Amino acid sequence: MSGYGGRKTPSEGVATDLFAKALAVEDARGTRLVIVTMDVIVVPRALRDWLETQLKEKHGLAPGSLMMNASHTHCGPELSGSALAGRMLNPEYAPAMERYTARLRQHLVAVAGEALKKLAPAKLDFMRARCGFAMNRRRPTPTGYANAPNFDGPVDHEVPVLRVSDPKGKLAAVLFGYACHNTTMGDYLIRGDYAGYAQKFFEEAHPGVTAMFMTGCGADQNPYPRRSDDLCQYHGRSLAVAVAAALETVPKPLHGPLSVAFADVTLDFAPPPPREELEKAAASTKEPQRGHAAALLKQLKKEGKIRSTYPAPVQVARFGNDLTLIALPGETCVDFSLRLKRELAGPAVWVAGYCNDVFAYLPSLRVLREGGYEAASAMLWYSLPGPFTETVEERVVSAVLRMASSPINAR
Repeated sequence: MSGYGGRKTPSEGVATDLFAKALAVEDARGTRLVIVTMDVIVVPRALRDWLETQLKEKHGLAPGSLMMNASHTHCGPELSGSALAGRMLNPEYAPAMERYTARLRQHLVAVAGEALKKLAPAKLDFMRARCGFAMNRRRPTPTGYANAPNFDGPVDHEVPVLRVSDPKGKLAAVLFGYACHNTTMGDYLIRGDYAGYAQKFFEEAHPGVTAMFMTGCGADQNPYPRRSDDLCQYHGRSLAVAVAAALETVPKPLHGPLSVAFADVTLDFAPPPPREELEKAAASTKEPQRGHAAALLKQLKKEGKIRSTYPAPVQVARFGNDLTLIALPGETCVDFSLRLKRELAGPAVWVAGYCNDVFAYLPSLRVLREGGYEAASAMLWYSLPGPFTETVEERVVSAVLRMASSPINAR
């Protein structure tokens, strides 16, 4: 299982099934967008690029037209190619991880391909509601920031909803989002956590309708209270009810044309520690510092240097002048969502995190300057130098604003 470094044994059972789902959209010009949501911890970049190649070869999908989102459940299997796999996984379980990932790949090709094959006339509407169980988890202390509920910290309680109906108005699917870590639970049972329950409860209340969840910018948000399945179901039901409430609001019809832009943004790492410090840390028994230092030394030996940048994918889909859907990479802090919705005021704006490549935390400038887990120490669980420099937020936001004003249909 992935998500928590303290786990030492495999899962002990299944509380709920895990799902991969796909929504394909095509406008009158033939421009297409495929959105794939998954009950997994991350989206490895290699997995996304592999699936995009498959969809291009089998269905002619244009480059940059695949948007993948991870629910970030911490109660699911580890994936090969994940930035966490080499650090958290007991090597004994690597073959099982490889088998699961290979099976997932085939399921993804099938589910995305089926969505493209079943394209049919439909009406799209955008609605919103609110849900309140997410709370900022960065509590100021005399020595820094603790991972604990902070009522005064920034949050984003909006629940964006894309309603898909047939030409007669019959509900066919909903795509909805929420900015909160999918971490009510931390036991050894496989489950989709609150996001999985939210989809399950909505589908049970609306037979025949597919519910899909997209994680928002919730890297510094947790569900509170937590740590029981009753609470997990409670949060899931609260979110499902919020989606139902959104459907009662005045809809914003979405029109074409559909435009999709996708580009890699270069993010800079701060200079790594000197080699002597890395060797000292690698010789210690303190984790995760030992493993992180060992990974960087291995990179230094293999490549002759420690990487100084990372290519982070940013994607923007525009539904005419009605909705701008932004897909950000990494474990994205809430400031990105709040800022982009403020700066792109006008058409409706939906900002999703955990998209296309979840390589590490993507901290905002505020979080970087404050320090703490999301800013720096979380990077010790990844095989990346870290932390990022203070240019990260501006690089990402500038790329989004540029693409939102002049979208293209290519990388």
